[in-house]
Amino acid sequence: MKLIFSILCMLSTAIISHTLTAATADTLKISSPVKLETATGVIHGTLLVPANKNNIPLVILIAGSGPTDRDGNTGPLKNNSLKMLARELANNGIATLRYDKRGIAASKDAGKAEKNLRFEDYITDAAAWVTQFRADKRFSKIIIAGHSEGSLIGMIAANNAKADAYISLAGIGQPASKTLKTQFQSQSFGISQVVDPIIDSLAMGMTVKKVPPALTAVFRPSVQPYLISWFKYDPAAEIKKLTIPTLIIQGINDIQVSTDDAKTLAAAQPKATLVLIDGMNHIFKPAPADRGQNFATYKDPALPLTPELVPKVTSFIQNLK
Repeated sequence: MKLIFSILCMLSTAIISHTLTAATADTLKISSPVKLETATGVIHGTLLVPANKNNIPLVILIAGSGPTDRDGNTGPLKNNSLKMLARELANNGIATLRYDKRGIAASKDAGKAEKNLRFEDYITDAAAWVTQFRADKRFSKIIIAGHSEGSLIGMIAANNAKADAYISLAGIGQPASKTLKTQFQSQSFGISQVVDPIIDSLAMGMTVKKVPPALTAVFRPSVQPYLISWFKYDPAAEIKKLTIPTLIIQGINDIQVSTDDAKTLAAAQPKATLVLIDGMNHIFKPAPADRGQNFATYKDPALPLTPELVPKVTSFIQNLK
């Protein structure tokens, strides 16, 4: 469901200096495996903590839709977006937890049969991580940061588990049913008359028995209960419930989620800080607006994050009271 690096002499010194700084920074981070016990199995994650630091904030990173792992990679589309974000935050004195969602990668055994999976399972898991790390005295605050579909999961979990702050990264601002309609319409002219009735039925909580063969990958019977459980949530309504500091970040060159989505979330939560980053795409990388060139970045793990992202996130966290 998810669609998607200069003058030699002067720069040589700068490049060497930057390399040494990055290498030194990497030695100041401690990465350790962590796990969350659930009724259906163990969810595995990575805790990245700046060395020799205590009383620091912890950011729980929630990946987006589909089979996306803790590093932000979906199948062959390896971009390492969440792994890069975690490393950069650690360089700025902020700890992170990122994890493979149930049923994905190392957390595969915690997965339910598709017909039994519900959107609420992901919410419960995220909230459970908050509860688990509340007891860890190394961390002063627990912040949830959800990417894409993880944005909605994160805002509900943040409210349920009483996180200290919340960050939306490329989160949609309307029910997923409406977003899915828009995505289908942009990909194939005339498909709306076939897709819309199916989505409308699911949005009303009713499964669809007859699905055209070409659409079974998205609307197969076994996944319909999950879609029904997802479609019932309105991100604008959920973010409005938050009473904690909130940051909404959206890339202007995102080809999956629009700036209108971010503005909708911000309008629903007027106390939130809205940040629109020029040239940033859905996976936090600098990318052109051209769809093909933009999507090519989804398969480039060497491409660095957009430079403006980490300072915005870091500033928000460091200014929490």
